[in-house]
Amino acid sequence: METELAGKVVVVTGASGGIGAAMARRFADEGARLVLHYRRQRAPAEALRHELAGADVLVVRADLTRETDTRRLFNLAIKRFGRVDTLIANAGSWESRDVPLHQMSLPQWRATLDAVLTSTFLSAREFFKLVARQRRGNAVFIASTAAVFGEAGHADYASAKAAMAYGLTRTLKNEIARLAPHTKHYCGGRVNCICPGWTLIPRTAGKLKQAATVRKITATMALPQVARPDDLANLAVFLSSDKLARHITGQTILAAGGMEGRWLWPPGEVDPDIV
Repeated sequence: METELAGKVVVVTGASGGIGAAMARRFADEGARLVLHYRRQRAPAEALRHELAGADVLVVRADLTRETDTRRLFNLAIKRFGRVDTLIANAGSWESRDVPLHQMSLPQWRATLDAVLTSTFLSAREFFKLVARQRRGNAVFIASTAAVFGEAGHADYASAKAAMAYGLTRTLKNEIARLAPHTKHYCGGRVNCICPGWTLIPRTAGKLKQAATVRKITATMALPQVARPDDLANLAVFLSSDKLARHITGQTILAAGGMEGRWLWPPGEVDPDIV
């Protein structure tokens, strides 16, 4: 199906990771011009640039928790391409260890909120400045099912992603519609959010090799299967297309096989005599 993304300029933050790289590949397939952001992982970002040799690609290192770095990223995009049509706000990191709230340090809390939420705020703010001049643009935020169901041991990450998925998405869909208003020939500016569940990427591959883990995380899914990065990339391309998703904005979409929730207590820990 024709997406009309050929020639569009797409900024993908966190493009050196598994999900970001998959999204970059799918946008390249559609003929988009790409700005690939990375923070520390230069080698994967450069490898992705080499892989996408047929596409028009700019690779930029930036710490998106810093205003100057974020501004520089978008300035370089404008210098190279003259505009930015879509922001894919995918960058973010978390503390991989389970840390209950009563044991969580303030530096960890602040670091996670900065990496996840502040980076999205600063990226969206610079993008919206461009949208105000272009009178065109759309954004897709990449949150997590932790935003919907919570994540024991990761209150910092779940809170930051929930702010993205709900407060930020639903506020900014109203703001962007004013900056890039609907016209007879344009659908208007749009903001949507994707909440992935467990996805088979290098960072999770080790855990997903364990049969017990796979059974546990798929037990609450209508489609009991782990997502692949392309599942999310296809959705991002759809939402970024003003032709295909022209009337979709302010939506938080779970891409998690119909997940309804997660076990709080594995069956072996439940005492049937007191249930």
